[in-house]
Amino acid sequence: MTLPAITPRFAALGEPYSLPIPARPLPTPTLLHVNSALARELGVDPADTASPSFAAIMAGNAPWLDYEARASVYAGHQFGQFVPQLGDGRALSIAEILDAAGQPQELQLKGAGPTPYSRGSDGRAVLRSSIREYLSSEAMHALGIPTTRALALVGSPQPVRRETIETAAVVCRVAPSFIRFGHFEFWYYRREHERLAPLADQLIAQHFPEFDGHPDRHALWLTEVVERTARLMAGWQAVGFCHGVMNTDNFSALGLTIDYGPFGFLDAFDPHHICNHTDQGGRYAWDRQPMIGHWNCTKLLQACLPLLGDTPEAAVARAQPIADRYPATYSAAMTARWAAKLGLRAFRDGDETLVNRWLALLASSKADFTRSWRHLARIKALDDGPGTGVREEILDLAAFDAWLPDYRARLRSEQSDDAERTARMNAANPKYVLRNHLAQAAIARAETGDYNEIDRLFALLSHPYAEQPEHERYAAEPPPEARHIEVSCSS
Repeated sequence: MTLPAITPRFAALGEPYSLPIPARPLPTPTLLHVNSALARELGVDPADTASPSFAAIMAGNAPWLDYEARASVYAGHQFGQFVPQLGDGRALSIAEILDAAGQPQELQLKGAGPTPYSRGSDGRAVLRSSIREYLSSEAMHALGIPTTRALALVGSPQPVRRETIETAAVVCRVAPSFIRFGHFEFWYYRREHERLAPLADQLIAQHFPEFDGHPDRHALWLTEVVERTARLMAGWQAVGFCHGVMNTDNFSALGLTIDYGPFGFLDAFDPHHICNHTDQGGRYAWDRQPMIGHWNCTKLLQACLPLLGDTPEAAVARAQPIADRYPATYSAAMTARWAAKLGLRAFRDGDETLVNRWLALLASSKADFTRSWRHLARIKALDDGPGTGVREEILDLAAFDAWLPDYRARLRSEQSDDAERTARMNAANPKYVLRNHLAQAAIARAETGDYNEIDRLFALLSHPYAEQPEHERYAAEPPPEARHIEVSCSS
């Protein structure tokens, strides 16, 4: 088996940024699924993924050639409270490579055993949470949302204690970098500010080469990350994705969706929906995600103040306009998303009211978020009919019947062609998302040794915007008995 050669960058920083930690072998591992498309992108021959040596690497039972697995240290604000030391408690970086396109990629095993940052835990992941992360990260990628990805899923009969006894699993996840906001917070709050520049400069050189060597490179990078994060939040909101644990240690310094735990996609629309039942105060509810994204960016900027000025006053003066880029960037990204979802070519004065009235209709009806937007594409601009399909999702029919003529008038104002607009709307409004009940069905089957549903969902969610008539049932709202599936931080 031939694997891409390593090109260590983050590992080259050495201690104390990360420590070499061998993975703990997984007993009797079984390779449950491989992402062949991603393997090709990484420069791995898909034929090689069927080899025992590939399975051993994905399980943590063998190393990637010439690379010591490493765990990194970071801190973070968790539910608003600062925790001074966290780190890769159950994740190990096993390779840094250049992919087939020459772009840097880092591979991590999640669930590969304990590290010095495990805080007393076993360092393992369970099959349940591993299936969710494996499917969801690739589903988000197919939705066009920046995210870490997943290369392989490995299972094992090894028992792991959570709320109950479950079985172990490992996900190999892939990203250009797994550096988080919390990596910078760790050194800032330890007052080891001299550690910040080497970390930032390594990140900039590898992932923001256009800023490398620029005298203002740190401010340029931070501006880019703030704007990427704002656009990421708009992407989450538009597809109804709820992260569940938006701690600063779960925010990527590249603007990626990272760490899939108690996430969920909206079913019945409730703007105050909380997908993580551990989040009793609703800090990370759907409608609060954009604000929390901004708050997290201010924490990153605070941690990087020593990079922005020679005095505290100068650094704060430099940081404030960077933080102020977030609201404008988010607003522009979100209005563009709403316009696309409504089938409008551009956002105009008054369109915000049109969107808000539509969202209010969905909320008052507890209408299915994904289905309602998808059905909206069937509206005809010149037809005075009732809006078959979408109308069936709405309970307040009087309010809907008052809104629909205004929407049609707005479409007519830009001479909207129904067929062309429908195609654009279907490219902005997914038909399929990883609903909790779908993930749970795959988990339940996998726990009996049947992994076919993982493969079926993986294939389905790789094309979320396409009509797939043979899989129509996967676009249905959850059955009554599955509408209140709860997930927590152990998910």
